[in-house]
Amino acid sequence: MHLSDILRAPKAVLHDHLDGGLRPATIIELARECGYRGLPTEEPEALGVWFRDAADSGSLERYLETFAHTCAVMQTREALERVAAECAEDLAADGVVYAEVRYAPEQHQERGLTLDEVVDAVNAGFREGERRTGGRITVRALLTGMRHTDRSLEIAELTVAHRERGVAGFDIAGGEIGNPPARHLPAFQHLKRHSCHFTIHAGEAVGAESIHEAVQICGAERIGHGVRITDDITVHDDGSATLGHLAAYVRDNRIALEVCPTSNLQTGAAKDYATHPIDLLRRLGFRITLNTDNRLVSGTTMSREFQHMAEAFGYGPEVFEEFTVAAVESAFLPLPERRRLIDEVIRPGYAALREAASSK
Repeated sequence: MHLSDILRAPKAVLHDHLDGGLRPATIIELARECGYRGLPTEEPEALGVWFRDAADSGSLERYLETFAHTCAVMQTREALERVAAECAEDLAADGVVYAEVRYAPEQHQERGLTLDEVVDAVNAGFREGERRTGGRITVRALLTGMRHTDRSLEIAELTVAHRERGVAGFDIAGGEIGNPPARHLPAFQHLKRHSCHFTIHAGEAVGAESIHEAVQICGAERIGHGVRITDDITVHDDGSATLGHLAAYVRDNRIALEVCPTSNLQTGAAKDYATHPIDLLRRLGFRITLNTDNRLVSGTTMSREFQHMAEAFGYGPEVFEEFTVAAVESAFLPLPERRRLIDEVIRPGYAALREAASSK
């Protein structure tokens, strides 16, 4: 599949962090405006390289340290609106037609914004970004509670309060080690009582036990990353595989895995693209969605993730359509909106790509 075709392919992303996808030039400008002096460089290209290099440590904890710089410049309404609008523009330019972008409201209160003001600012930015792109993209927010703080119930309540104003659901994120998802059970119970969607980061730095806890105790509808589900899968010498009870449950109940290959390489959850478990999981019938995680920190885009998978496994339009349809089917959107995206945007887009390829 040629890069030009990959760029034109309609895409959907479910796992993209707002504070991990800023434009380097924007970070520098916002830092100057707010007086933040902690950046390692004020040259845009060099700053982008610094973020990628700093994240290539093989450690999730070290990877997460890079976000101190982006969050530092996202502390005013104007900055949040700008970053959110540019996020929508950048995703749309890459062919993304639907995105769920997550962020932790509690990390943007250093200059006095209330949680509601943070959410309103980000939502306003997403709407502005949609307008600038002529409606080519739909963006919804996921509000994230941090695993290492005690504010997850507060953020869950915030999610419910803003669910009719652009917030699609809830997430928890941050260092997995020592911060199990069940610690935030009251937040998940609140969301369930209000029939509100949520996903949980699990199975990245910690093994299948974190996925079990996220699914069976907390009730996650999707799993952020989830690649360590392979801990519950035995691959035999003849290539066949035996699934444990957890892996079979996740597969059979169509619990989507929000897979982020480049990020997994950076945090040590996978060794390289060629041996990334995404292909095994796909062949075993898991519901796989392909994602960016953090576009700046991972130096990636959805098109680049597509390209990496095409080079590693020979994937073409059929597989990428499969991933994209799976993402929209698993989106925290009303069913009619999901069906419209699939029937009117995704499938026609890939049909046009196949037709163009056959005529060459």
